Amino acid sequence: MAAYRALRDRALEDDVGDLLRHDQRLQRVEVEVKVDGAVVHLRGTAPTVEERRLLRTLVGRVRSVHAVWDLVRLPEQPTLRIVDIGCGSKPQYPEAVGIDRLVSPATGVVADLEGGLPLGRHCVDHLFAIHVLEHVHEPVHLMNEIHRVLHPEGVVHLMVPHWRHPNAVADPTHVRYFGPETFQYFCQERPLVSCFWPLSVSVCDDTVFADLRPAGGQQVPGPDILARFFQ
Repeated sequence: MAAYRALRDRALEDDVGDLLRHDQRLQRVEVEVKVDGAVVHLRGTAPTVEERRLLRTLVGRVRSVHAVWDLVRLPEQPTLRIVDIGCGSKPQYPEAVGIDRLVSPATGVVADLEGGLPLGRHCVDHLFAIHVLEHVHEPVHLMNEIHRVLHPEGVVHLMVPHWRHPNAVADPTHVRYFGPETFQYFCQERPLVSCFWPLSVSVCDDTVFADLRPAGGQQVPGPDILARFFQ
């Protein structure tokens, strides 16, 4: 299985590379590509917000890609502000600020996620919540907090166990179960629930992946956008 996954990841790197070389709309984007577990990792720069948005969209549509983790800066961004909540002993990226209720070398901020995020409004470009939501008693509150701290062009990258897989119930610390449709709840206007725009939502045997950016006002996803990701 590991050998198959490695071959798949290399094939996806080739597919994303072909997209970047041959799609004229992405010619001004300069990124490095790495794929791990069908998650595409992008690093580099994009000249405009629109070109970065298009990059995220087109790479997310490549067949078999589960998520796009794009640490892609704009010219006016010397660095990206990256946060990893529930980071445990190792954040997803070494430059990320880890937030966890347990102290470890990776923990930059000690906080209980049930109480919210000790961060200001619109101060985060990328927020990672990898196998975190299933441990949270109030996921709507935490998603509202994620929406609050994300920059309007920021992205939250989420992974959770799929409810059909034994891993979802094997861990007694899991208090919530998720399917891809769960994230549809957060991509529709609801009272007291912050709305997100889906960039990519997918599922494999054991995991649900979702990349979302804040929505609101006139930028709420319509039925055509929701139909792309949800049944």
